[in-house]
Amino acid sequence: MKLATYKDGSRDGQLVVVSRDLSTAHYATGIAGKLQQALDDWNFISPQLQDLYETLNSGKARHAFPFDPRMCMAPLPRAYQWADGSAYINHVELVRLARNSEVPANYYTEPLMYQGGSDDFLGPCDDAPCPSEAFGIDFEAEVSVVTGDVPMGSTPEQALDGIRLVMLANDWSLRQLIPAELAKGFGFFQSKPATAFSPVAVTLDELGDAWQGGKLHLTIQSQWNGRTVGLCDAGQEMTFHFGQLIAHICKTRNVRAGSIVGSGTVSNRAIEKDGKKEWVKGYSCIAEKRAIETILDGKPATDYMKFGDTIRIEMKGKDGQSVFGAIDQKAVPKA
Repeated sequence: MKLATYKDGSRDGQLVVVSRDLSTAHYATGIAGKLQQALDDWNFISPQLQDLYETLNSGKARHAFPFDPRMCMAPLPRAYQWADGSAYINHVELVRLARNSEVPANYYTEPLMYQGGSDDFLGPCDDAPCPSEAFGIDFEAEVSVVTGDVPMGSTPEQALDGIRLVMLANDWSLRQLIPAELAKGFGFFQSKPATAFSPVAVTLDELGDAWQGGKLHLTIQSQWNGRTVGLCDAGQEMTFHFGQLIAHICKTRNVRAGSIVGSGTVSNRAIEKDGKKEWVKGYSCIAEKRAIETILDGKPATDYMKFGDTIRIEMKGKDGQSVFGAIDQKAVPKA
């Protein structure tokens, strides 16, 4: 099934069930008012939501209305946890190579991860405010999952059973603030503003055979100012699957229902063509494009985003239909 949260003037919005083709929706009133409520009692509430979903898809839901992504908050407008990994080692290799730095050996055996702010997410069509263009505004196209309870010490295979929903993320980064923050040795903070998520979150059964081994084998599309810059395969080159990412978190702690775990920037390797490397699938963040330019030409040529720039992130199924709806945002100055 597909779930979204509609704006209603409150912090946490109103849970709605969305049809498979994203054309209609129905309030989940009487079943669960908020998505967190459903996650807290998933085994009891999700079958009821599934019944409403099937009724909606059959065209028999009496109070259905046209679905409007612009009315959406993030599916979980506030979450108990937002932990973002770096599951695509190719992205790490490119960034490190661009600054002549080796990738530590343990990066290939243990995922990188940071804990982001989870109290203030952006909706899929909300403007993304920033105090200054000089901060280096960058998008990051990612896949993310929402968990149920996952006990401390769970194996990657056990952790996979804790995944309830999948959605897309735009994990905004302020690149020019990152070096100074990392130099302090405590990781990202000011360089990671509010993250945005896709209009809908979907259950694993909706993904069919595209979901395999904790990876989503579909193409994530990034359009910057209307121009397609990335058509990256989210599955094949994912170094650490979502079970491994979740297990990394719960090595020393419980993961509770309503936690969101991100994949990090989706990244694909270059291909060799006439003795040269070509990144034919593009990029899912500007930092990676700049790293490629530095590797090839000795310096970056692509600027970060300017105020008024737009970014659209979407993923389509094998039938050509949008799976999650699109994240469609504009970078704007802080009011």
